[in-house]
Amino acid sequence: MASRRRLRPWAVSVYYVLCSILAIIMVLPLVWAVLTSLKPDVEIFRFPPTWLPSKPTFRHYITAFTTVPFGRYFLNSLFLATMGVLLNLFFGSLSGYAFAKLQFRGRDMIFRVLVMAMMIPSIITLIPTFLVLKSFPLVGGNDIFGHGGLGFLDSYWAVIIPGASGSFAVFFMRQFFLTLPNDLMEAARIDGCSEFRVYWNIYLPQTKPALATLAIFTFQAGWNNFLWPIIVLSDPNMATVQMGLQSFSYNYHTNYGAMMAAACAVMLPVVVLFIYLQRFFVQGIAFSGIK
Repeated sequence: MASRRRLRPWAVSVYYVLCSILAIIMVLPLVWAVLTSLKPDVEIFRFPPTWLPSKPTFRHYITAFTTVPFGRYFLNSLFLATMGVLLNLFFGSLSGYAFAKLQFRGRDMIFRVLVMAMMIPSIITLIPTFLVLKSFPLVGGNDIFGHGGLGFLDSYWAVIIPGASGSFAVFFMRQFFLTLPNDLMEAARIDGCSEFRVYWNIYLPQTKPALATLAIFTFQAGWNNFLWPIIVLSDPNMATVQMGLQSFSYNYHTNYGAMMAAACAVMLPVVVLFIYLQRFFVQGIAFSGIK
């Protein structure tokens, strides 16, 4: 016991040293991107490379926002990511409440299927999802049989609908609802509350940490989404910021300075959102208990 007590401070020190090393390794690429965006073109390709720019310049940021309509792309991505967050929070929490607090036939089996669906790579469902959106009846020029038009393709709904309620959102919110006592539900029912009011007025306000955590995950996924929007959106005016980044690579040439500047601007909203919600994020991870 005495030896363990003597070693405990050393173990704590080693733990913090390892965490600090991992944090530095994680942050270095971001620092390199920011510094590269401030370097003149000559210094970007200098060998051996230098970390700090000799003459910092914002010319790459001006080039990035004048060459490509990034203002429009930002609005498109912000709209799609925000809609994804709102729909995921509502439908995810609603489904999570049902799986955690309501008793109905086949509940456990349906939830097992939902968990198994989380294990399927999204690339496998890419073609089926595309065909469903394209052949949706009475939408986008389609007849009642889903023929003759584009369905939801080439519209914002083609990006919003597939992610409106993800399996992870339902699973995550269910885990959090399981930590809340059932006494509140029973008392509300005795007072005459409808089931939706029990969910909306009694339980949902207590899930702010989980909602904040899910909001960060969903916004980040929607903001960084590249493959799916480039498949279903052909109108340049509907392009997202991730699609805009590829505009700096053309004819086997890449404008690395402008690309680094655009990348730094693109990651700023996610960083700001995390800083704003980090207190709830930590609480959500702790309480949802990935049990």
